[in-house]
Amino acid sequence: MSVSALVQPAVERGLAGLRALSNDGAPQLALRETGTVIAVATGIATVSGLPGVGSEELVRFPDGLLGIAFNVDADAIGVVLLGDYQRLQAGDTAERTGRVMDVAVGEALLGRVVDGLGEPLDDLGPVAAGQRLPVERPAPAIMARAPVAVPLQTGLKVIDALIPIGRGQRELILGDRQTGKTAIALDAILNQRGQDVICVYCAIGQRAAAVAQVVATLREQGAMDYCVVVVAEGEQAPGLAYITPYAATRIAEFFMEAGRDVLIVYDDLTHHARAYRELSLLLRRPPGREAFPGDIFYIHSRLLERATHLGEALGGGSLTALPIIETNAQDISAYIPTNLISITDGQIYLSPSLFDLGVLPAVDVGMSVSRVGGAAQRAAYRAVAGNLKMDYAQFEELETFARFGTRLDDATRKVIAHGERIRACLKQTNEAPVPVAEQITVLLALADGLLDPVELARLPEAEQALRQAAADMPAPVAARLLSADRLADADRQELVAVATTALVPFLPAVETS
Repeated sequence: MSVSALVQPAVERGLAGLRALSNDGAPQLALRETGTVIAVATGIATVSGLPGVGSEELVRFPDGLLGIAFNVDADAIGVVLLGDYQRLQAGDTAERTGRVMDVAVGEALLGRVVDGLGEPLDDLGPVAAGQRLPVERPAPAIMARAPVAVPLQTGLKVIDALIPIGRGQRELILGDRQTGKTAIALDAILNQRGQDVICVYCAIGQRAAAVAQVVATLREQGAMDYCVVVVAEGEQAPGLAYITPYAATRIAEFFMEAGRDVLIVYDDLTHHARAYRELSLLLRRPPGREAFPGDIFYIHSRLLERATHLGEALGGGSLTALPIIETNAQDISAYIPTNLISITDGQIYLSPSLFDLGVLPAVDVGMSVSRVGGAAQRAAYRAVAGNLKMDYAQFEELETFARFGTRLDDATRKVIAHGERIRACLKQTNEAPVPVAEQITVLLALADGLLDPVELARLPEAEQALRQAAADMPAPVAARLLSADRLADADRQELVAVATTALVPFLPAVETS
Protein backbone atom coordinates (compact mmCIF):
# COMPACT_ATOMS: atom_id res chain seq x y z
CA MET A 1 0.00 0.00 0.00
CA SER A 2 1.33 3.43 -0.97
CA VAL A 3 2.14 6.15 1.48
CA SER A 4 -0.47 8.48 -0.09
CA ALA A 5 -3.18 5.90 0.53
CA LEU A 6 -2.29 5.85 4.21
CA VAL A 7 -2.05 9.62 4.59
CA GLN A 8 -5.19 10.52 2.61
CA PRO A 9 -7.80 9.45 5.26
CA ALA A 10 -5.98 11.36 8.00
CA VAL A 11 -5.82 14.49 5.85
CA GLU A 12 -9.53 14.25 5.08
CA ARG A 13 -10.39 13.86 8.76
CA GLY A 14 -8.26 16.88 9.63
CA LEU A 15 -9.89 18.98 6.91
CA ALA A 16 -13.37 17.91 8.09
CA GLY A 17 -12.52 18.96 11.62
CA LEU A 18 -11.25 22.34 10.44
CA ARG A 19 -14.42 22.88 8.40
CA ALA A 20 -16.55 22.03 11.47
CA LEU A 21 -14.58 24.45 13.63
CA SER A 22 -14.92 27.10 10.96
CA ASN A 23 -18.67 26.66 10.81
CA ASP A 24 -19.01 26.71 14.63
CA GLY A 25 -16.99 29.88 14.88
CA ALA A 26 -18.93 31.73 12.19
CA PRO A 27 -20.09 35.13 13.44
CA GLN A 28 -23.75 35.27 14.42
CA LEU A 29 -25.72 38.45 13.82
CA ALA A 30 -27.94 39.57 16.71
CA LEU A 31 -30.06 42.69 17.04
CA ARG A 32 -29.15 44.71 20.14
CA GLU A 33 -30.78 48.01 21.04
CA THR A 34 -28.69 50.39 23.11
CA GLY A 35 -29.01 53.94 24.34
CA THR A 36 -27.00 56.55 26.19
CA VAL A 37 -27.35 57.92 29.69
CA ILE A 38 -27.79 61.68 29.47
CA ALA A 39 -28.45 62.48 33.15
CA VAL A 40 -28.26 60.80 36.55
CA ALA A 41 -30.10 61.94 39.68
CA THR A 42 -30.94 60.39 43.06
CA GLY A 43 -32.13 56.91 42.15
CA ILE A 44 -33.09 57.72 38.55
CA ALA A 45 -31.43 58.06 35.15
CA THR A 46 -32.56 59.71 31.92
CA VAL A 47 -31.67 57.70 28.82
CA SER A 48 -31.84 58.68 25.18
CA GLY A 49 -32.32 56.12 22.44
CA LEU A 50 -33.97 52.73 23.06
CA PRO A 51 -36.91 53.50 20.75
CA GLY A 52 -38.47 50.08 21.23
CA VAL A 53 -38.38 49.96 25.05
CA GLY A 54 -41.66 49.15 26.80
CA SER A 55 -43.08 50.49 30.03
CA GLU A 56 -41.63 48.75 33.12
CA GLU A 57 -39.06 46.87 31.01
CA LEU A 58 -35.71 46.18 32.64
CA VAL A 59 -32.78 48.22 31.35
CA ARG A 60 -29.18 47.11 31.93
CA PHE A 61 -26.34 49.54 32.67
CA PRO A 62 -22.58 48.97 33.15
CA ASP A 63 -21.45 46.83 36.12
CA GLY A 64 -24.71 44.86 36.00
CA LEU A 65 -26.84 47.72 37.35
CA LEU A 66 -30.52 47.30 36.46
CA GLY A 67 -33.32 49.80 36.16
CA ILE A 68 -37.01 49.89 35.28
CA ALA A 69 -38.30 52.07 32.45
CA PHE A 70 -40.93 54.30 34.09
CA ASN A 71 -41.38 57.35 31.92
CA VAL A 72 -41.45 56.46 28.21
CA ASP A 73 -41.38 59.74 26.29
CA ALA A 74 -40.80 60.46 22.61
CA ASP A 75 -37.17 61.54 22.95
CA ALA A 76 -36.02 59.97 26.25
CA ILE A 77 -37.02 57.54 28.97
CA GLY A 78 -36.90 57.92 32.74
CA VAL A 79 -35.40 54.86 34.43
CA VAL A 80 -35.74 53.96 38.11
CA LEU A 81 -32.43 52.45 39.24
CA LEU A 82 -32.38 49.26 41.31
CA GLY A 83 -29.03 49.35 43.01
CA ASP A 84 -25.91 51.37 43.76
CA TYR A 85 -25.86 54.10 41.11
CA GLN A 86 -22.88 56.09 42.44
CA ARG A 87 -20.60 54.97 39.57
CA LEU A 88 -23.16 55.56 36.83
CA GLN A 89 -22.35 58.63 34.74
CA ALA A 90 -23.71 60.54 31.78
CA GLY A 91 -22.43 58.97 28.59
CA ASP A 92 -22.64 55.38 29.85
CA THR A 93 -24.40 52.79 27.73
CA ALA A 94 -27.90 51.51 28.49
CA GLU A 95 -29.20 48.30 26.95
CA ARG A 96 -32.63 46.73 26.65
CA THR A 97 -33.15 43.33 28.26
CA GLY A 98 -36.50 42.48 26.65
CA ARG A 99 -38.00 41.34 29.97
CA VAL A 100 -39.80 42.83 32.93
CA MET A 101 -38.72 42.73 36.55
CA ASP A 102 -38.79 39.21 37.98
CA VAL A 103 -37.79 37.44 41.18
CA ALA A 104 -36.73 33.94 42.23
CA VAL A 105 -39.49 31.85 43.83
CA GLY A 106 -39.70 28.38 45.33
CA GLU A 107 -39.23 26.28 48.44
CA ALA A 108 -35.52 27.11 48.48
CA LEU A 109 -36.37 30.62 49.72
CA LEU A 110 -37.72 29.35 53.06
CA GLY A 111 -35.37 30.39 55.83
CA ARG A 112 -33.58 32.92 53.64
CA VAL A 113 -33.12 36.70 53.74
CA VAL A 114 -33.14 38.24 50.25
CA ASP A 115 -33.51 41.66 48.65
CA GLY A 116 -36.12 42.80 46.14
CA LEU A 117 -34.07 41.36 43.28
CA GLY A 118 -33.97 37.92 44.90
CA GLU A 119 -30.28 38.21 45.79
CA PRO A 120 -29.27 36.70 49.18
CA LEU A 121 -28.46 39.00 52.09
CA ASP A 122 -27.54 36.24 54.55
CA ASP A 123 -24.43 34.06 54.71
CA LEU A 124 -26.09 30.91 53.37
CA GLY A 125 -24.81 31.08 49.80
CA PRO A 126 -26.73 31.64 46.56
CA VAL A 127 -30.47 30.99 46.38
CA ALA A 128 -31.06 27.66 44.62
CA ALA A 129 -34.44 28.62 43.18
CA GLY A 130 -35.18 27.04 39.83
CA GLN A 131 -37.86 29.49 38.71
CA ARG A 132 -38.22 33.23 38.28
CA LEU A 133 -41.59 34.93 37.91
CA PRO A 134 -42.56 38.54 37.06
CA VAL A 135 -43.18 40.62 40.18
CA GLU A 136 -46.19 42.36 38.64
CA ARG A 137 -49.35 40.44 37.82
CA PRO A 138 -53.11 41.08 37.85
CA ALA A 139 -55.03 40.34 41.03
CA PRO A 140 -57.21 37.19 40.93
CA ALA A 141 -60.61 37.69 39.34
CA ILE A 142 -63.69 37.90 41.56
CA MET A 143 -64.99 34.51 40.36
CA ALA A 144 -61.64 32.93 41.26
CA ARG A 145 -62.01 33.93 44.91
CA ALA A 146 -63.66 32.03 47.74
CA PRO A 147 -65.17 33.43 50.95
CA VAL A 148 -62.91 34.05 53.93
CA ALA A 149 -64.02 31.26 56.24
CA VAL A 150 -60.94 30.07 58.17
CA PRO A 151 -59.45 32.13 61.02
CA LEU A 152 -55.82 33.20 61.14
CA GLN A 153 -54.94 33.03 64.82
CA THR A 154 -52.44 35.68 65.92
CA GLY A 155 -52.05 34.40 69.49
CA LEU A 156 -53.03 37.86 70.76
CA LYS A 157 -56.18 37.75 72.89
CA VAL A 158 -57.34 41.27 72.05
CA ILE A 159 -57.15 40.58 68.30
CA ASP A 160 -58.41 36.99 68.15
CA ALA A 161 -61.37 37.82 70.38
CA LEU A 162 -62.34 41.36 69.35
CA ILE A 163 -60.76 42.05 65.93
CA PRO A 164 -60.50 38.59 64.32
CA ILE A 165 -58.56 38.05 61.09
CA GLY A 166 -59.45 35.44 58.47
CA ARG A 167 -57.14 33.70 56.02
CA GLY A 168 -57.28 35.73 52.82
CA GLN A 169 -58.08 39.02 54.57
CA ARG A 170 -56.22 42.36 54.41
CA GLU A 171 -56.00 43.89 57.87
CA LEU A 172 -54.22 47.23 58.28
CA ILE A 173 -52.03 47.91 61.33
CA LEU A 174 -51.56 51.62 61.96
CA GLY A 175 -50.37 53.88 64.73
CA ASP A 176 -47.75 56.43 65.67
CA ARG A 177 -44.05 55.68 65.78
CA GLN A 178 -42.90 53.25 68.49
CA THR A 179 -46.34 51.96 69.49
CA GLY A 180 -45.73 48.25 68.82
CA LYS A 181 -46.90 47.79 65.22
CA THR A 182 -44.06 45.47 64.21
CA ALA A 183 -44.41 43.56 67.49
CA ILE A 184 -48.02 42.64 66.64
CA ALA A 185 -47.05 41.42 63.18
CA LEU A 186 -44.10 39.50 64.61
CA ASP A 187 -46.32 37.78 67.19
CA ALA A 188 -48.71 36.79 64.40
CA ILE A 189 -45.80 35.20 62.52
CA LEU A 190 -44.54 33.36 65.60
CA ASN A 191 -48.02 31.97 66.26
CA GLN A 192 -48.07 30.23 62.86
CA ARG A 193 -45.59 27.61 64.03
CA GLY A 194 -47.21 24.24 63.44
CA GLN A 195 -50.22 25.81 61.68
CA ASP A 196 -48.98 25.00 58.11
CA VAL A 197 -48.83 28.70 57.22
CA ILE A 198 -45.94 30.16 55.22
CA CYS A 199 -44.91 33.66 56.36
CA VAL A 200 -43.25 36.40 54.29
CA TYR A 201 -41.89 39.43 56.16
CA CYS A 202 -41.23 42.39 53.85
CA ALA A 203 -39.14 45.20 55.39
CA ILE A 204 -39.36 48.47 53.46
CA GLY A 205 -37.08 51.37 54.32
CA GLN A 206 -36.21 50.00 57.76
CA ARG A 207 -32.90 50.45 59.53
CA ALA A 208 -30.52 47.53 59.05
CA ALA A 209 -30.28 47.09 62.84
CA ALA A 210 -34.08 46.83 63.17
CA VAL A 211 -34.28 44.24 60.39
CA ALA A 212 -31.42 42.25 61.93
CA GLN A 213 -33.26 42.22 65.25
CA VAL A 214 -36.43 40.87 63.62
CA VAL A 215 -34.46 38.16 61.81
CA ALA A 216 -32.67 37.24 65.05
CA THR A 217 -36.01 36.92 66.86
CA LEU A 218 -37.42 34.70 64.13
CA ARG A 219 -34.34 32.49 64.29
CA GLU A 220 -34.37 32.25 68.09
CA GLN A 221 -38.05 31.26 68.08
CA GLY A 222 -37.55 28.67 65.32
CA ALA A 223 -39.79 30.57 62.88
CA MET A 224 -37.35 30.95 59.98
CA ASP A 225 -38.15 27.39 58.88
CA TYR A 226 -41.46 28.65 57.49
CA CYS A 227 -40.47 32.27 56.78
CA VAL A 228 -39.00 34.30 53.94
CA VAL A 229 -37.59 37.76 54.75
CA VAL A 230 -37.45 40.27 51.88
CA VAL A 231 -35.56 43.47 52.70
CA ALA A 232 -35.13 46.95 51.23
CA GLU A 233 -33.02 48.90 53.70
CA GLY A 234 -33.50 52.61 54.27
CA GLU A 235 -30.14 53.62 52.83
CA GLN A 236 -30.65 51.74 49.56
CA ALA A 237 -31.95 53.21 46.31
CA PRO A 238 -35.62 54.32 46.43
CA GLY A 239 -36.31 52.11 43.42
CA LEU A 240 -35.61 49.03 45.52
CA ALA A 241 -37.97 50.28 48.24
CA TYR A 242 -40.63 50.69 45.55
CA ILE A 243 -40.28 47.29 43.90
CA THR A 244 -39.60 45.13 47.00
CA PRO A 245 -43.25 44.73 48.17
CA TYR A 246 -44.25 43.46 44.73
CA ALA A 247 -41.37 40.98 44.73
CA ALA A 248 -42.35 39.75 48.21
CA THR A 249 -45.96 39.36 47.08
CA ARG A 250 -44.87 37.30 44.06
CA ILE A 251 -42.88 35.01 46.36
CA ALA A 252 -45.96 34.60 48.58
CA GLU A 253 -48.23 33.99 45.58
CA PHE A 254 -46.08 31.06 44.49
CA PHE A 255 -46.99 29.25 47.70
CA MET A 256 -50.63 30.38 47.52
CA GLU A 257 -50.98 28.97 44.01
CA ALA A 258 -49.58 25.69 45.32
CA GLY A 259 -52.57 25.46 47.69
CA ARG A 260 -50.77 26.74 50.79
CA ASP A 261 -51.89 29.37 53.30
CA VAL A 262 -49.57 32.38 53.40
CA LEU A 263 -49.23 35.40 55.68
CA ILE A 264 -47.39 38.46 54.36
CA VAL A 265 -46.40 41.50 56.43
CA TYR A 266 -45.49 44.83 54.77
CA ASP A 267 -43.40 46.84 57.24
CA ASP A 268 -44.17 49.50 56.33
CA LEU A 269 -46.09 51.02 53.40
CA THR A 270 -45.47 54.57 54.63
CA HIS A 271 -41.85 54.25 53.46
CA HIS A 272 -43.10 52.65 50.26
CA ALA A 273 -45.34 55.64 49.52
CA ARG A 274 -42.55 58.10 50.31
CA ALA A 275 -40.11 56.27 48.02
CA TYR A 276 -42.64 56.36 45.19
CA ARG A 277 -43.29 60.06 45.82
CA GLU A 278 -39.54 60.73 45.65
CA LEU A 279 -39.20 58.86 42.37
CA SER A 280 -42.24 60.56 40.87
CA LEU A 281 -41.04 64.04 41.77
CA LEU A 282 -37.58 63.32 40.38
CA LEU A 283 -39.19 62.08 37.15
CA ARG A 284 -41.21 65.33 37.08
CA ARG A 285 -44.59 63.69 37.39
CA PRO A 286 -47.24 66.17 38.55
CA PRO A 287 -47.71 66.18 42.35
CA GLY A 288 -51.09 66.06 44.04
CA ARG A 289 -52.25 66.02 47.64
CA GLU A 290 -49.33 66.13 50.11
CA ALA A 291 -47.05 66.06 47.02
CA PHE A 292 -47.95 62.42 46.35
CA PRO A 293 -48.61 61.54 42.69
CA GLY A 294 -52.13 60.84 41.54
CA ASP A 295 -51.56 57.11 41.14
CA ILE A 296 -50.39 56.52 44.73
CA PHE A 297 -53.75 54.86 45.49
CA TYR A 298 -53.31 52.56 42.50
CA ILE A 299 -49.85 51.28 43.47
CA HIS A 300 -51.18 50.17 46.87
CA SER A 301 -54.49 48.80 45.62
CA ARG A 302 -52.85 46.65 42.95
CA LEU A 303 -50.52 45.33 45.64
CA LEU A 304 -53.10 44.52 48.33
CA GLU A 305 -55.81 43.24 45.96
CA ARG A 306 -53.56 40.25 45.31
CA ALA A 307 -54.26 39.03 48.86
CA THR A 308 -57.23 36.67 48.71
CA HIS A 309 -58.57 33.18 49.31
CA LEU A 310 -58.58 31.19 46.07
CA GLY A 311 -61.42 28.86 45.16
CA GLU A 312 -61.03 25.09 45.34
CA ALA A 313 -60.64 24.87 41.56
CA LEU A 314 -57.42 26.89 41.88
CA GLY A 315 -56.07 24.93 44.84
CA GLY A 316 -57.78 26.71 47.72
CA GLY A 317 -54.68 28.57 48.88
CA SER A 318 -54.87 31.92 50.66
CA LEU A 319 -52.76 35.03 51.06
CA THR A 320 -53.40 37.13 54.17
CA ALA A 321 -51.89 40.63 54.18
CA LEU A 322 -50.96 42.69 57.24
CA PRO A 323 -49.80 46.06 55.88
CA ILE A 324 -48.31 48.46 58.42
CA ILE A 325 -48.34 52.25 58.17
CA GLU A 326 -47.15 54.99 60.48
CA THR A 327 -49.35 57.92 61.48
CA ASN A 328 -48.20 61.33 62.66
CA ALA A 329 -49.73 62.68 65.89
CA GLN A 330 -52.56 60.11 65.71
CA ASP A 331 -53.81 61.62 62.43
CA ILE A 332 -55.57 58.76 60.64
CA SER A 333 -57.23 61.22 58.24
CA ALA A 334 -53.96 61.86 56.37
CA TYR A 335 -53.71 60.88 52.70
CA ILE A 336 -51.95 57.51 52.92
CA PRO A 337 -53.86 56.20 56.01
CA THR A 338 -57.25 57.02 54.45
CA ASN A 339 -56.20 55.41 51.19
CA LEU A 340 -55.17 52.18 52.88
CA ILE A 341 -58.17 52.10 55.22
CA SER A 342 -60.41 52.17 52.14
CA ILE A 343 -58.40 49.40 50.42
CA THR A 344 -58.17 46.98 53.34
CA ASP A 345 -60.83 44.93 55.15
CA GLY A 346 -60.34 46.53 58.55
CA GLN A 347 -57.73 48.15 60.72
CA ILE A 348 -55.98 47.63 64.04
CA TYR A 349 -55.22 51.04 65.55
CA LEU A 350 -52.53 51.35 68.21
CA SER A 351 -52.98 54.20 70.67
CA PRO A 352 -49.94 56.09 72.03
CA SER A 353 -51.85 56.92 75.23
CA LEU A 354 -52.49 53.22 75.92
CA PHE A 355 -48.85 52.49 75.14
CA ASP A 356 -47.73 55.14 77.64
CA LEU A 357 -50.02 53.57 80.27
CA GLY A 358 -48.35 50.19 79.75
CA VAL A 359 -51.40 48.56 78.13
CA LEU A 360 -49.64 46.28 75.65
CA PRO A 361 -50.51 45.54 72.93
CA ALA A 362 -51.82 49.12 72.79
CA VAL A 363 -54.84 48.28 70.61
CA ASP A 364 -57.61 50.89 70.69
CA VAL A 365 -60.63 48.58 70.56
CA GLY A 366 -63.04 51.40 69.78
CA MET A 367 -61.17 52.53 66.65
CA SER A 368 -60.24 49.05 65.44
CA VAL A 369 -62.49 46.89 63.31
CA SER A 370 -62.42 43.72 61.23
CA ARG A 371 -64.93 43.78 58.39
CA VAL A 372 -64.39 40.15 57.35
CA GLY A 373 -62.79 38.14 60.14
CA GLY A 374 -65.97 37.82 62.20
CA ALA A 375 -67.31 35.42 59.59
CA ALA A 376 -64.18 33.30 60.00
CA GLN A 377 -63.99 33.48 63.79
CA ARG A 378 -64.42 30.22 65.67
CA ALA A 379 -67.88 29.76 67.15
CA ALA A 380 -66.38 29.28 70.61
CA TYR A 381 -64.94 32.81 70.48
CA ARG A 382 -68.28 34.28 69.50
CA ALA A 383 -69.93 32.44 72.39
CA VAL A 384 -67.56 33.76 75.07
CA ALA A 385 -66.57 37.16 73.68
CA GLY A 386 -69.82 38.35 72.12
CA ASN A 387 -70.39 41.22 74.56
CA LEU A 388 -66.78 41.81 75.50
CA LYS A 389 -66.17 44.66 73.05
CA MET A 390 -69.31 46.49 74.14
CA ASP A 391 -68.47 46.06 77.84
CA TYR A 392 -64.95 47.35 77.21
CA ALA A 393 -66.18 50.40 75.27
CA GLN A 394 -68.72 51.18 78.01
CA PHE A 395 -65.97 50.94 80.62
CA GLU A 396 -63.72 53.38 78.72
CA GLU A 397 -66.53 55.95 78.56
CA LEU A 398 -67.34 55.62 82.26
CA GLU A 399 -63.66 55.68 83.21
CA THR A 400 -63.37 59.15 81.67
CA PHE A 401 -66.14 60.48 83.92
CA ALA A 402 -64.75 58.72 86.99
CA ARG A 403 -61.48 60.64 86.63
CA PHE A 404 -63.31 63.87 87.49
CA GLY A 405 -64.24 62.53 90.92
CA THR A 406 -67.85 62.00 90.02
CA ARG A 407 -69.90 60.17 92.65
CA LEU A 408 -70.75 56.76 91.21
CA ASP A 409 -73.51 54.35 92.06
CA ASP A 410 -72.93 50.66 92.71
CA ALA A 411 -73.91 49.56 89.18
CA THR A 412 -71.44 51.98 87.60
CA ARG A 413 -68.68 50.88 89.95
CA LYS A 414 -69.30 47.27 88.95
CA VAL A 415 -69.06 48.17 85.27
CA ILE A 416 -65.76 49.97 85.87
CA ALA A 417 -64.38 47.10 87.97
CA HIS A 418 -65.37 44.61 85.25
CA GLY A 419 -63.77 46.78 82.57
CA GLU A 420 -60.53 47.06 84.52
CA ARG A 421 -60.30 43.29 84.57
CA ILE A 422 -61.01 43.08 80.84
CA ARG A 423 -58.18 45.51 80.16
CA ALA A 424 -55.83 43.64 82.49
CA CYS A 425 -56.60 40.27 80.88
CA LEU A 426 -56.14 41.60 77.36
CA LYS A 427 -52.60 42.69 78.20
CA GLN A 428 -49.91 40.44 76.80
CA THR A 429 -46.13 40.41 76.55
CA ASN A 430 -44.27 40.24 73.25
CA GLU A 431 -43.32 36.90 71.68
CA ALA A 432 -45.72 34.99 73.95
CA PRO A 433 -48.70 33.90 71.81
CA VAL A 434 -51.54 32.24 73.70
CA PRO A 435 -53.12 29.00 72.36
CA VAL A 436 -56.80 28.95 71.43
CA ALA A 437 -58.02 26.78 74.32
CA GLU A 438 -56.28 28.98 76.90
CA GLN A 439 -57.66 32.15 75.30
CA ILE A 440 -61.23 30.83 75.34
CA THR A 441 -60.97 29.77 79.00
CA VAL A 442 -59.73 33.23 80.07
CA LEU A 443 -62.36 34.99 77.96
CA LEU A 444 -65.13 32.80 79.37
CA ALA A 445 -64.05 33.62 82.91
CA LEU A 446 -64.16 37.31 81.97
CA ALA A 447 -67.56 37.11 80.29
CA ASP A 448 -69.16 35.23 83.19
CA GLY A 449 -67.73 37.60 85.80
CA LEU A 450 -65.63 34.93 87.46
CA LEU A 451 -62.67 37.30 87.63
CA ASP A 452 -64.57 40.25 89.08
CA PRO A 453 -63.98 39.24 92.74
CA VAL A 454 -60.23 38.80 92.14
CA GLU A 455 -58.05 41.73 93.16
CA LEU A 456 -56.39 43.56 90.27
CA ALA A 457 -52.95 43.00 91.76
CA ARG A 458 -53.45 39.22 91.69
CA LEU A 459 -55.07 39.11 88.26
CA PRO A 460 -51.89 38.04 86.36
CA GLU A 461 -51.52 35.07 88.73
CA ALA A 462 -55.19 34.19 88.34
CA GLU A 463 -54.93 34.35 84.55
CA GLN A 464 -51.87 32.09 84.62
CA ALA A 465 -53.81 29.59 86.74
CA LEU A 466 -56.66 29.65 84.23
CA ARG A 467 -54.26 29.05 81.35
CA GLN A 468 -52.64 26.15 83.18
CA ALA A 469 -56.05 24.60 83.87
CA ALA A 470 -56.97 24.99 80.19
CA ALA A 471 -53.75 23.31 79.11
CA ASP A 472 -54.62 20.34 81.34
CA MET A 473 -58.22 19.96 80.17
CA PRO A 474 -59.27 16.71 78.42
CA ALA A 475 -58.22 16.46 74.76
CA PRO A 476 -61.79 15.93 73.42
CA VAL A 477 -62.96 19.22 74.98
CA ALA A 478 -59.94 21.09 73.60
CA ALA A 479 -60.59 19.60 70.15
CA ARG A 480 -64.19 20.82 70.23
CA LEU A 481 -62.99 24.32 71.07
CA LEU A 482 -60.81 24.26 67.95
CA SER A 483 -63.64 23.08 65.72
CA ALA A 484 -66.06 25.31 63.84
CA ASP A 485 -69.05 23.92 65.76
CA ARG A 486 -71.04 25.99 68.20
CA LEU A 487 -69.93 25.74 71.82
CA ALA A 488 -72.25 23.18 73.41
CA ASP A 489 -73.87 23.90 76.76
CA ALA A 490 -72.14 20.90 78.32
CA ASP A 491 -68.74 22.13 77.14
CA ARG A 492 -69.45 25.61 78.45
CA GLN A 493 -70.45 24.23 81.83
CA GLU A 494 -67.30 22.13 81.95
CA LEU A 495 -65.16 25.17 81.12
CA VAL A 496 -66.92 27.20 83.82
CA ALA A 497 -66.27 24.43 86.32
CA VAL A 498 -62.59 24.25 85.34
CA ALA A 499 -62.23 28.04 85.63
CA THR A 500 -64.08 28.21 88.94
CA THR A 501 -61.85 25.55 90.48
CA ALA A 502 -58.70 27.26 89.21
CA LEU A 503 -59.75 30.62 90.69
CA VAL A 504 -60.56 29.38 94.20
CA PRO A 505 -57.14 30.35 95.65
CA PHE A 506 -57.55 33.92 94.37
CA LEU A 507 -61.01 34.67 95.74
CA PRO A 508 -61.27 36.82 98.87
CA ALA A 509 -61.89 34.93 102.08
CA VAL A 510 -65.49 34.95 103.27
CA GLU A 511 -65.79 36.28 106.80
CA THR A 512 -67.85 34.11 109.14
CA SER A 513 -69.64 35.55 112.16
